[in-house]
This record gives sequence, structure tokens and C-alpha cells, in this order.
Amino acid sequence: MACVWSWKKHSGVPALGWWLIAVGIFRSAFTWSCFFGSASLCSATFSGASSVSDVHERTVGVWTLLSCTLCFLCAFNLHSKPLYVATFLSFVYGIAYLAVECLIYHTILFPSSVPFIFFAGTSIVWMLLQWNAHGGHAPPRPCGGTKQP
Repeated sequence: MACVWSWKKHSGVPALGWWLIAVGIFRSAFTWSCFFGSASLCSATFSGASSVSDVHERTVGVWTLLSCTLCFLCAFNLHSKPLYVATFLSFVYGIAYLAVECLIYHTILFPSSVPFIFFAGTSIVWMLLQWNAHGGHAPPRPCGGTKQP
């Protein structure tokens, strides 16, 4: 069985990890926007709504902060299956939330949801493609481990 470099020998983050870090940064900017500023990105996202309460903005902000945290944790722990699945599902739930708000309640206009759909959609596809490489297996053994009989 092939071995891989341990963290001490090779500290590189896989491309999917870097992507999740970038998405986490995007989500943290959105979170910041939901908590601060009257002309915030959060308010602009809900431009189709007749009125968006401060409570709703903060609720979306906290929910986004949780998903941002999942992105950062998963980026450095891609081999943790529960964390991988939770992060993957955060993207699925995000897309579902946007679809419901846009198509059923008409509180979000489609053009304002495009960046979120891009990040979530790309993440969903990439995580599905990498499912067996990262989320479906235990972490690989480092080189120099014990021999198996």
C-alpha cells in the first residue's frame, strides 16, 4: 500500500482545501456585511423583498458564519468524513435556501444570488468529484509507518 507524506514532511494543502479557504473568506465577508452597515451586501442580496428585518439579516449572518467555519475546518481536515459531509451539506442547504427564497417567496432576485450559486455549485461539484479521495476514506498512513504482516 502506498504511503503519503506526513504533515511534518509536506505541509501542502490540496487544491480543494484552498478553494474551501477562499469560499470561507467570501462567506466571512458576507457575514460581516450582515452584521454591520445599512447598505450591506446582505441587504442587497434581499433586494426583491419589500422589507428585510435586522433580525433576518443577523440570522442569515450567523448561519453563514457557521458555514464559513465549516469551510475552514474542512479545508484542513479533508479526510474527516463527518466534517466533509457537514461542509458538503452546508452548500446543498445554501443552494436550496436560495432556490426557495428566489422561486417561491420572491425575496431574492436571481442576479443577486449568482455569486452564491457559483461558489456553492462549484463547491458541490468539486466535493462530489473528490468524495472518495477525501471524504470517503480515513486519512492516509504517513511514510515510515510500521510494516503490516
